[in-house]
Amino acid sequence: MPPGSLDSSAPSAEFPRVSQRCAGIAESATLAVDAKAKALKAAGKPVIGFGAGEPDFPTPDYIVEAAVAAARNPAMHRYTPAGGLPALKDAIVAKTARDSGLEVTAAQVLVTNGGKQAVYQAFASLLDPGDEVLLPAPYWTTYPEAIRLAGGVPVPVVADEQSGYLVSAAQLEAARTPRTKVLLFCSPSNPTGAVYPREQVEEIGRWAHEAGLWVLTDEIYEHLTYGGVTAPSMPVVVPELADRCVVVNGVAKTYAMTGWRVGWMLGPTDVVKAATNLQSHATSNVANVSQAAAVAALNGDLSAVATMREAFDRRRRTIVSMLREIPGVACPEPQGAFYVYPSVKGLLGRPIGGRTAETSVELAELILEQAEVAVVPGEAFGTPGYLRLSYALGDEDLVEGVSRMQRLFA
Repeated sequence: MPPGSLDSSAPSAEFPRVSQRCAGIAESATLAVDAKAKALKAAGKPVIGFGAGEPDFPTPDYIVEAAVAAARNPAMHRYTPAGGLPALKDAIVAKTARDSGLEVTAAQVLVTNGGKQAVYQAFASLLDPGDEVLLPAPYWTTYPEAIRLAGGVPVPVVADEQSGYLVSAAQLEAARTPRTKVLLFCSPSNPTGAVYPREQVEEIGRWAHEAGLWVLTDEIYEHLTYGGVTAPSMPVVVPELADRCVVVNGVAKTYAMTGWRVGWMLGPTDVVKAATNLQSHATSNVANVSQAAAVAALNGDLSAVATMREAFDRRRRTIVSMLREIPGVACPEPQGAFYVYPSVKGLLGRPIGGRTAETSVELAELILEQAEVAVVPGEAFGTPGYLRLSYALGDEDLVEGVSRMQRLFA
C-alpha cells in the first residue's frame, strides 16, 4: 500500500471502525420502504407505496412565496440565532395559544430541523445514561433510537387493537421502576392513528405528575382528527404538569411541509436553554428560508389543513372498509393522523401465492413482490403481526393498491 493512501479494509487492533453509538442505530424502516418503492417505480415497476408518512399535497402557494421573498433577502443569507428567528418564535407562541390553549413565552421555544431533531434534543437534555423512558407501543420508529442515542433505555408498554391501541395509566404504573424518568406520549398516534380521549389524557397526566415523571408529548398530528374527535394537549388538561412537560410539534403535517424541515420544542426555560446550547454546536440555526416559510404558515389560517383533512377522512373510510373485506385482517378505524394499523396475524402461516409468511416482515416482502404494493411491517413499530399503511396518497392509487392486496389474499 503506497504511503499516505487510505485502506478502508484495514482492521484496527484497538478500535472498531464504527462507534457503538452509531452502529446500534436501526435504519428508519418507513424511509427504507419508501426508498425501495421509489426505486422500483424508477425501474419501471408499477409499485404503489403506502409507506411514507407525508401529505401528498403541495405546500400552499402563499407559504412558498414567503420563502421566495426570503431567499432574495440578503439578511437571510447569514447566520441567525441558533434557537430560531424571533418572528418565528413569536408565531409559535401565538399558534400554540390559538390551537391548544397552552400559554408559553418565546424563551420556552426552540426551533429545530424538523420534529425528529426536537425529539432527540429533548431526550438529550433530559436523560442521563440508564434513565428509562416509558414508550407506548406501537411507537414511531424514531422514538427508541432517539432515546438510546441520548443514553436512555426505552421501555415499551404495549397496547393492541382490543384497547384501540391506547395504553392505560395502570399499564404505565406497572412498567415504572426507580429508573423511570420520562413518559413519551403521542396523540394522534403514528403508526396507529389512535387518539386519546380527554379523560384518559387527564388520567395519564395526573399519574405522571404524581409519579414525578417528565412527559414528552408529540403533537405533530394535532389538526388531523376526524368525526368530531379532538386531541387535547396534556399540559393544558393537567396544568400542574407543565413544568415537567416538553411539547414537540412542527409544520410538516399541518401544512404539507415535510421537506422544509421546521419543527420545534416547547418546555421549561432551563430545558429549552440546554437544548439550544446543544443545537448551537450540532446544527446552528434552521435554514432561514424555511423559517420564513414557517412564519407565513403559522400566521395564516388553517384552510390548507382543512382541505387535506377532508381528503384524508374520505381515504380513511375507504381504506378501512376495503381492508376489512380481506379475510384474516382486523382493521380498527383510526381517529387521527393518516395511517391504518391492521392486525394481519390471520394471514400468517398460511400459503399465499405459493409462499408462506411466518412474520409480518415476510408478509410485507411477499406483498411487495407479488402485488407490487409497499407497506411497513409492524416489527418496525415494536409490535409484530401488524402492517402500517399510510393513506396520504391519491384516491385512485389507494383503491388500486388495496385491491391488489384483496386479490392476493382472496
